[in-house]
Amino acid sequence: MATPLEGRSGVNGHRIADESLLDDEKSMLANDPGGMLRATASAGAQVRESAALAAEADLSVMADEGRPRAVVVAGIGTAGLTGNILATVAGPRCPVPIIGHRSAGIPGWVGAADVVFAVSASGRSPEALAAAEAAVRRGARLVAIGNPDTELQAMAERARSPFIPVPRRAPARASLWGLAVPVLLAARAIGLVKVNEADLAETATRLDADAERCRPGADSFVNPAKSLALGLAGSIPIVWGSSPLATVAARRFADTLAANARYPVMAGALGEAGRGRVGLLDGVFGGLAESSRDIFADPDEAEEALGTRLRLVLFRDGGLNPEDDADEPVAVEERRADAVRTLAERRGVRCDVLTAEGGSALERLASLTAVPDFASLYLALAHGLDPMAVPAISEMKELSNPMPEGIQ
Repeated sequence: MATPLEGRSGVNGHRIADESLLDDEKSMLANDPGGMLRATASAGAQVRESAALAAEADLSVMADEGRPRAVVVAGIGTAGLTGNILATVAGPRCPVPIIGHRSAGIPGWVGAADVVFAVSASGRSPEALAAAEAAVRRGARLVAIGNPDTELQAMAERARSPFIPVPRRAPARASLWGLAVPVLLAARAIGLVKVNEADLAETATRLDADAERCRPGADSFVNPAKSLALGLAGSIPIVWGSSPLATVAARRFADTLAANARYPVMAGALGEAGRGRVGLLDGVFGGLAESSRDIFADPDEAEEALGTRLRLVLFRDGGLNPEDDADEPVAVEERRADAVRTLAERRGVRCDVLTAEGGSALERLASLTAVPDFASLYLALAHGLDPMAVPAISEMKELSNPMPEGIQ
């Protein structure tokens, strides 16, 4: 068993992942005092609750005013990812551009012909508030989504704009579906996406089923999230998506690995990676490291001698999109995914492949996010880390926020 270490700023954990920690459910839950496992398991419930809350909001005004020139989804972190989800579900045939905006305010071209979605899990993020204020000032239509009884709701009410409440019960990174579903349903009200109640129900059911497979009490050999976490332990993960939908899931996994497990991750689209970053497989953490392996050495000693190595995680869309709806033919995506997997195998770089399942784009996206979300938590717990408590984030906020004038 790895020896516990105490780092600077009170960070506790193990430098080496301890597989035995994932076989002790009681210990895992004790090391997750914030309930991140429970919050992640609520993804299906988030879909149902947020869909009901969106149905209660008056979105008719959005439909009455017709199709906008463009849509801007303003938010940061997980809230910002909802813009990518909307663009992916809307697909390349969406009649208007969907722009994600992850900084304060809104683009300079936004005006009365456009719609701005201000999204904030807390209801008070500076980026969402600034976007809402700018949208109202310029006469753009505003839809606000976030925690109720906050400044964001107050701003929407003053502007007589729709507000969809999403009660905050967990950190934003564990509330992806609670934020994404209202964005999709508001976009549906203005004719940008085709998401029906069956799609939502099937997506929620998929998330429930994956939460059951990934439950803490399931042993590592039958729990796909624990298996993925242990495979990634001690590595530098590279996460690539074979399609736009798979790339959204890949970037989501990178975000959760960084935030929950504190692992440095590279993520992106496989098409872009094939133009240069695939060369990482030949580098000092890839094929060059593997070529120095002594095939006669003890496996455990060999692993330690090699040190940190790459681990490739490949997200595939499963070839379920019709070719005339895709940005590029599905056959091209599939060949590219096969090629990069072969390249990894030739260089001894281990590769995990996750393939989307489901009939709708929303369900396929859910099938690519549920297991990785749990994997990021199990990887943190294997290192003895509390996946919710991230001291560096709190310190960053303290150091970057100005002190009140009275105590400066």
